[in-house]
Amino acid sequence: MSPRRPSVNEEMRRRSRERLLQATVELVEERGYEATTLGDIADRAGAARGLVSYYFPGKRQLLQSATHRLMHRELSAALEHEPPARDGCELLARAVDCVLGMPVRHPVLMRAHMAGILQAEGFVECAEQQRLAGLLRDSITAWGSPDPEQDYRMLRAQLMGAVFAQLIPGAPMPVSRLRAELFQRYGLDRQHGAPPEGTPPGGTPADGGGQR
Repeated sequence: MSPRRPSVNEEMRRRSRERLLQATVELVEERGYEATTLGDIADRAGAARGLVSYYFPGKRQLLQSATHRLMHRELSAALEHEPPARDGCELLARAVDCVLGMPVRHPVLMRAHMAGILQAEGFVECAEQQRLAGLLRDSITAWGSPDPEQDYRMLRAQLMGAVFAQLIPGAPMPVSRLRAELFQRYGLDRQHGAPPEGTPPGGTPADGGGQR
């Protein structure tokens, strides 16, 4: 039998890695982070245990990559949802609503993800995170940012803070309030986007335009 072409091997590695990321999301949402082992993830993905260590240095890094992949996929779907966004303000509204809705749709996963970022390993800039960053950067650029890189970093910080605020045990901030604050900051129409489940669009459009 002739050896497989490099392109075939690369595709097989990509699929294996994707299965590990998907298995991580599924198991953490089902069992929680502490109760999920790397062996469990490998079994769910149908992969050898050693393959997990080949791709990821540890469980925390695997969780961050898996969560960023999920966020990228959901954000991409929100931005591309029909009918197309009419302008950059509507596009940014969709992005904000999608990220704000992550703790609503995936509370166990997002709580574990945010807790991991605060651990010693910190924030991991993996390939999945870079894809997510690209979508947010494109959204803030379409909104009309004069400095997309700096405004992307500020948007990322505000969204991370809003996600964390929803997950604080015993003192969560209501997503409707967080949404109103972000929409006002960026001059977004509250009727745009797709508010997280149970959150009314709220009132009239915020004052201000789409650019700073």
